[in-house]
Amino acid sequence: MKKTQAEILVIDDQEDILFSVRMLLKKHFEVIHTLNNPKNVIQLLADHNIDVVLLDMNYRIGFEDGKEGLYFLKEIKKLAPKTIVILMTAFGKVETAVEGLKSGAFDYVLKPWDNDKLLNTVKKAVEESRKSKTKKNQNDIIPNYFIGASQNIKKAYELADKVAKTDANVLILGENGTGKFVLAHHIHLVSNRKTNPFVHVDLGSLNATIFESELFGYAKGAFTDAKVDTLGRFEAAQNGTIFLDEIGNIPIQLQSKLLQVIQTKTITRLGESKPRLIDVRIITATNLDLKQAVSNKDFREDLFYRINTMEIVLPPLRERFSDKIPLAHFLLDKMKVKYEKEEVVFDEKALEQIEKHAWNGNIREMENRIERAIILCENNTIKTTDLDLEIISSYNENQEELPLSDVEKMTIEKVLTKNEFNISKSAEELGLSRASLYRRIEKYNITTP
Repeated sequence: MKKTQAEILVIDDQEDILFSVRMLLKKHFEVIHTLNNPKNVIQLLADHNIDVVLLDMNYRIGFEDGKEGLYFLKEIKKLAPKTIVILMTAFGKVETAVEGLKSGAFDYVLKPWDNDKLLNTVKKAVEESRKSKTKKNQNDIIPNYFIGASQNIKKAYELADKVAKTDANVLILGENGTGKFVLAHHIHLVSNRKTNPFVHVDLGSLNATIFESELFGYAKGAFTDAKVDTLGRFEAAQNGTIFLDEIGNIPIQLQSKLLQVIQTKTITRLGESKPRLIDVRIITATNLDLKQAVSNKDFREDLFYRINTMEIVLPPLRERFSDKIPLAHFLLDKMKVKYEKEEVVFDEKALEQIEKHAWNGNIREMENRIERAIILCENNTIKTTDLDLEIISSYNENQEELPLSDVEKMTIEKVLTKNEFNISKSAEELGLSRASLYRRIEKYNITTP
């Protein structure tokens, strides 16, 4: 029997499970990789073109909530979006597996499994992987990410492009959902480190007990479940970029450990005494006011100055008025590819509502609403009812539904007032030429000093 050309990765902390699955699959597929620790998946995905991952959902004795599996599922989808993931879970934990499906898993299998059913599921996953790779690449249809034309976002990306060519540490500030991860990845992609790993760490999800082992790694026997030597996130990012998200959430007692790494450019694995040299670009991000945190003694001043050699502020979507509609079309194009609904369009009322809405959740909120809408819409047309938005304009405190022209007038008045009626600054912020702004001032009969 001819084997299918595919690379399969099986991740489980039980050696007998790895052996059994390997013996079953190696008769049918060319290459089978196994890992007993999901933390090593970053390097393996970087080194191999994996088609399908079979991922166990629990790795620590006494913990069977599936949270580790869900976490690594999301990490795999970030690192290798086209890799298909099948979850493996014990009978009776189906609810957690269903949650995994919502997070991007292809399917799940229950332990103990039926060999024929497991094999059939993997075959379908390989077919899906082949289909996604032979289909026209999404990058040929739309760019990887949306930047926009408003002046404040263009300035942020221009600054990012300048600093990317250096090894300076970058601090990205902005509200939740403004695109801090996207900007960090952009800096990596235009830097000299672009061919090396980009490792994302959500520091807000790391408690004190796993902070050091997750970031710095550990030696075999360092603690009860330390079965093998394991590299941490800093080592996984060697010669590349590490993005430390939600850095404002690190407890004060752990900040000194991170500061030492930045200062010495070394890490020491738990259970070892010898430091290891690292060559890593550090990008951090937070939605908190770190200067205020320093004043409150909640964030170390020396760490603050170490991480923000260059500070880039991402504007909220409400300050990017001219980008709302182009962003909505960009996100719709992404969803049309994902759900294979190429004919879907917005109707005019939906576009008006998108432009009026405050978008306090920023880009993340818009993406969520548009994904919901493309699933629910009928006759390939997204209407206001599909978006399910409250009519809350960031420029209208009374929350009444206003004509689009009134919203534009309010926006222009707000920006003019903010800039003390400086036409050049206001036009730049609105993404208009001076002549266009003058025409609108005349059109809306806006009084200027």
